[in-house]
Amino acid sequence: MRIRRGARPLTRSGVVAGFLVLATLCLPLADLGIAGHDPWAALARMGRGFLSPDFSAIEQIARAVALTVGFAIAGVTLGGLAGLCLAPFYRLRPVRWLAIALRSVHELFWALLLLQVLGISIWSGVLAIALPYAGIFAKVLSEILDEADRRPADWLGARVDPLTRFLWARAPLARPEMVNYALYRLECGLRSSAVLGFVGLPTLGYQLDTFFRQGEYGAAGAVMAIYIALIATVRVWMRPRLLVAWLGFAGVMLASVTSPPMGQGALWRFLSSDIIPAPLRQGDPGALLPWLWDLTTGAILPGLAATLIVAQLALVLAGALAFVAQALIVPRVTGRVGAAFGHLVLVILRSFPEYMLAYLFLQVWGPSMLPAILALGLHNGAIIGHLLGRQAVGLALRPDAPRGLTLWGWELAPRLFSPFVALCLYRWEIIIRESAIMGILGIATLGFYLDDAIGELRMDRAVVILAATGLVTVGIDALSRHLRARIGAAGLRLTTGPAAAGAAGAAPLRETGC
Repeated sequence: MRIRRGARPLTRSGVVAGFLVLATLCLPLADLGIAGHDPWAALARMGRGFLSPDFSAIEQIARAVALTVGFAIAGVTLGGLAGLCLAPFYRLRPVRWLAIALRSVHELFWALLLLQVLGISIWSGVLAIALPYAGIFAKVLSEILDEADRRPADWLGARVDPLTRFLWARAPLARPEMVNYALYRLECGLRSSAVLGFVGLPTLGYQLDTFFRQGEYGAAGAVMAIYIALIATVRVWMRPRLLVAWLGFAGVMLASVTSPPMGQGALWRFLSSDIIPAPLRQGDPGALLPWLWDLTTGAILPGLAATLIVAQLALVLAGALAFVAQALIVPRVTGRVGAAFGHLVLVILRSFPEYMLAYLFLQVWGPSMLPAILALGLHNGAIIGHLLGRQAVGLALRPDAPRGLTLWGWELAPRLFSPFVALCLYRWEIIIRESAIMGILGIATLGFYLDDAIGELRMDRAVVILAATGLVTVGIDALSRHLRARIGAAGLRLTTGPAAAGAAGAAPLRETGC
């Protein structure tokens, strides 16, 4: 993003102070109440179940695991192929806008819409993952291609057509990084696939919800233990040379899912009637503006306010956790045993999707903003802390450098402050998206009003709320990029390519996208 000449660059400490002030202003407006029941008793019951997982329902869990993997592989593959097709043309404005529109809507929101058209079918789950991931892949793969060495493509001469130039000169050079990013995106796909179970698809989220509703905390503990193992070992069992075999496995598993048939013409009815605003369907165009005003004041603005409050408090909590957690996995600070324990804690926290963590906290503290803020803060703080810790381990230290907290406070924290601010700004847009979907759990963010509109089969209202959610996400992303650019003008490097490895805003920034 270009910076207007003469604009005063922002300082990193100024940005942090600004976010702290905003969080302080939001705090009195946040609903942090705790339900009337005893939360500690509920937490104790859950803890006992998690510490003694019950694998008696292993057949149900195993099938849910297989379907979680199947949906993730199919969705990520389809999204990746679509993104790869769009990536060479990402500079074109229509392609870029399409990619932005696709990725600005969360997978759960896509699923809620698709379920109205396709029912509880495999395509609802696959497309719910593939559509936003296509937009994400298009952006990231275009960046990877742009960063690849252009000299081989230039050597081919002007007579070579663009497709040949791409296939033989650009794609091979970018292939290793594209494969590595695809594996990371598969980890994200597994999280998305599991969460889709909370809206009715037969993945791990569905089993977790079922066991919690039945009070079977031991079985729920088994689900979470298996889920963590699945995420932690994804780079072991998913190898690029096994992709064809895994695609076959995904096809077999998804083919075994039976779904109730939808009525004839459901898609046409959805596009031609359901999403048309009610005043236009009823032949009263004059009532359109009052209808939009009522929707805006009664749903969009209250939902947006709650979304921003949750996101702002969660961002500050994530930043505070990350600032401390970056030292947990550095052996020179916490020792080998402490670093191993820190790795374990951060792996667990970042493996669970925010939605799943919020669902667990909801069982303890009841419906308020508190479960959402805690879930978003812990998950995102663990991600940022993990990436900062990786950079801290790779820093070159002088031979007489101290150890322990002295090393962290006087050496690591100051040197990592730039990437810390950059990573928080990168996660800001993600936290906004996730805050919106928390409404499906009953928290009054934008997702609450969207879910309510879908439940009442008022799809016209749902589409407008969804569009507003996407615009908010795009706006926050643009503001985040503007702030990063203003900070960059003050000397903060925010490049994401391999050349920036080890510097502020290094290559791990790409791993902040889910």
